[in-house]
Amino acid sequence: MKNRILWVLFLGSLWSFAGCQPKATPDEYNAKAAEPERYHQCVKQLTDVIIHDIFSPPVASRIYGYANLAGYEAMVPGQPGYESLAGKLRKFTAPPKPEPGQEYCFPLASARAFLTVGRNLTFSGDMFDGFEKNFYEQYKAIGVPEEVIERSMAYGEAVAKHIMEFAGKDSYKQTRGFKHTVTNAEGTWVPTPPAYMEAAEPKWMQIRCWVMDTCSQFIPPPAVPYNMTKGSPFYKLADEVYQMSLRQTEEERKIAFFWDDNAFVMNVAGHVSYASKKMTPGGHWLAIAATVSRQQKANFAQTVQAYTLTSFALADGFISCWDEKYRSNRIRPETVINKFIDPKWTPYLQTPPFPEYTSGHSVISAAAAEVLTILYGDNIAFTDSTENPYGHGVRSFKSFREAALEASYSRLYGGIHFRDALELGNIQGRKVGEYVVEKLTSKKEVAVAPR
Repeated sequence: MKNRILWVLFLGSLWSFAGCQPKATPDEYNAKAAEPERYHQCVKQLTDVIIHDIFSPPVASRIYGYANLAGYEAMVPGQPGYESLAGKLRKFTAPPKPEPGQEYCFPLASARAFLTVGRNLTFSGDMFDGFEKNFYEQYKAIGVPEEVIERSMAYGEAVAKHIMEFAGKDSYKQTRGFKHTVTNAEGTWVPTPPAYMEAAEPKWMQIRCWVMDTCSQFIPPPAVPYNMTKGSPFYKLADEVYQMSLRQTEEERKIAFFWDDNAFVMNVAGHVSYASKKMTPGGHWLAIAATVSRQQKANFAQTVQAYTLTSFALADGFISCWDEKYRSNRIRPETVINKFIDPKWTPYLQTPPFPEYTSGHSVISAAAAEVLTILYGDNIAFTDSTENPYGHGVRSFKSFREAALEASYSRLYGGIHFRDALELGNIQGRKVGEYVVEKLTSKKEVAVAPR
């Protein structure tokens, strides 16, 4: 009996000791919660869903923009030195504020806001189920109290609701269902093989701009006039595409394939056809942002900011580019070359289903590269391996701008763009990127990542 009593007292003392163990303090669990890798996981999951759902590049940029805006705004209350983008983004008002005097885990709120918006703007919401269940368990494991988890999740949801209401007023719904009128006038765009798809997003220029004042704020010079008389400037552009394809190097083919980023490729083999899904060009550039953020050891706030500003540059870049595409409505090289030079010629890459001028890759790549250059610095060397799992290989660059220039010229190597669409598109995109950073950051927020 005596031994039993002693044993009970011993177990009681252990229980009491364990119960008195100090829990993680807010500083401790917030430091762990703010590991940037958690946010990287969220962006990667959204990219996987976007690929699965086959969103067009412009639509994908819209999804990334709103999801990252939600993540950024839910983070801001816990990050001194960072301000809400209310009043800076077009027609964006301040989201709800956290309850004064209450403890929050703002990195968790940020992730919750991001994932909630991402789920709402994609089709395959069930793809988030397993990811989110495991993802939120991380916060319990690092010692975030249950009541803080619930409060932070609720705050993230409140911010997400505000962002979704903002998204609902951007004219996206009003631009659905429109078809581009194919006139067959000389020099204008017509559907291209093998799928002969309708022109994608002919009303995208009507989507509310993110930072730009108007969709035509950075309108490029007019395209080289259509004229297939031998020796004319346009004929030379078309002939350059054709001649390059005849003497194309293996390196040029690798570059073209690496930057293809065609969300929907129709493969035809005899009587069999099937579609391939790929990352969008916007997703590719956000993956580059992730690579360099990790490389530069950017903290949580710097990482979220890089994703967010890059997303806005991509989104406004698509709006600016699509405004010009459907204004100039220029024919694709494949159509011209088949009619006037070689009826059996096919480009190395599949021609995307929309007008040619300016090059979307050129505009959005230059815009994204400019944002990342201003945030992280020029001449930041990096290796881009983020699309290796999709079979695109690995390439290394000395700077963001070098990568953007290669992405631009990859479209010439692929046989789907004329040179002027690349060079003038690059200038157009660079102006968009500069404007985004100028309007949305203060000097103390720029180039803050460790070198």
